[in-house]
Amino acid sequence: MLRSMYAGISGMKSFQTKLDVIGNNIANVNTSGFKKGRTTFQDMMSQTVTGASAPTDIRGGVNPAQVGTGSQLGSIDNVHTQGNRQTTERPLDLQLEGDGMFVFATGENIDGAETEQMDISYSRAGNLYLDDEGYIVNANGEYLLGQGGIDPDGNPIDGNTRIRIPDTAQSFSIQGNGIVNYIENGETEEAGQILLAKFSNPGGLNKVGSNMFQDSVNAGRMEEDDGTFLYVPETEGTASIVSGALEMSNVDLSEEFTEMITAQRAFQANTRIITTSDEILQELVNLKR
Repeated sequence: MLRSMYAGISGMKSFQTKLDVIGNNIANVNTSGFKKGRTTFQDMMSQTVTGASAPTDIRGGVNPAQVGTGSQLGSIDNVHTQGNRQTTERPLDLQLEGDGMFVFATGENIDGAETEQMDISYSRAGNLYLDDEGYIVNANGEYLLGQGGIDPDGNPIDGNTRIRIPDTAQSFSIQGNGIVNYIENGETEEAGQILLAKFSNPGGLNKVGSNMFQDSVNAGRMEEDDGTFLYVPETEGTASIVSGALEMSNVDLSEEFTEMITAQRAFQANTRIITTSDEILQELVNLKR
């Protein structure tokens, strides 16, 4: 069979995957904290017709003659650029201005426990809520991780903690460095401080759905010598927290539609290669009548 036919099939498969990624980007254009995907391609192994030859005393060198066999998927990248700000004026809507991610934890006995004992996940989506006990959680009920929290009896907690705002608080606010303050009986009290995680290669994080990411062996989670990977906002190059705003998706619709058009035309061109190859095969078959 003709090599061009199989090259066209490989191109169709590659651009079908590209259209899948574009469709997911467009579907999440209004998803808070969403990071768009990008598809790259690589050429497949080429078939060598004639090899290269070195120059001699009487003749110059000859380049190799190779025929490509199509394209293949190179990578599907997560592009972690900063999304636009959407102002909401809601105090529990938090935006990260800069590098870093919110840290969420689930599990038993989170307060004061080591991070190895928790189920940790990360997100840039800052639409947060208060549960029935006053703890700050995300839409999935996962606890926002911080330090310097207080237990239901009002006692301070050492180490990594959930952040709890007492039911008796008249109001609360969140500062750029992550400190959560509340007013009770006319006095300003501190409920804790939000901590962030930072990655040298955030594109290496695994998407697990619900706006959440999990660590991977290639994400490059930044850690101290003692193994600590939680940082105070506005330190060590981490982001500042903006209360009353959300980070929107970094999807650019005009870019996505342009990419969709080029992918559609490339898919169409590869189908034309297959139909043209089929016509040639038909001519070969019709040589014997």
